[in-house]
Amino acid sequence: MGIKDKLKENSSKLLNLASENATKAFDYPKIKSQQIKDAINLKIREKAILATKARLVENYKTFDDYSDEQLEIIIADEERKIVDDLKTKSLVVALAALGLNFFI
Repeated sequence: MGIKDKLKENSSKLLNLASENATKAFDYPKIKSQQIKDAINLKIREKAILATKARLVENYKTFDDYSDEQLEIIIADEERKIVDDLKTKSLVVALAALGLNFFI
């Protein structure tokens, strides 16, 4: 193997390494964005489970009284309520920042 071949091989390795690092750098925001979304969804899920527990206590029920599918439906309903509440609050804050009254 000559010097010319070694140089070609090393330069191709460096090029591959550089392209891999550039790809990782461009994927970093996407990865972080997904991690933030997952963390938010986890918090919403935790709040929904607490709300479900409260709903069950009000009705003198326990988790054992319901099947897994029924509990999943109840928790999904609580998640939807939490997300809707967050959207409404965000809209009110945005309108307040713009100086607009929400109840006009």
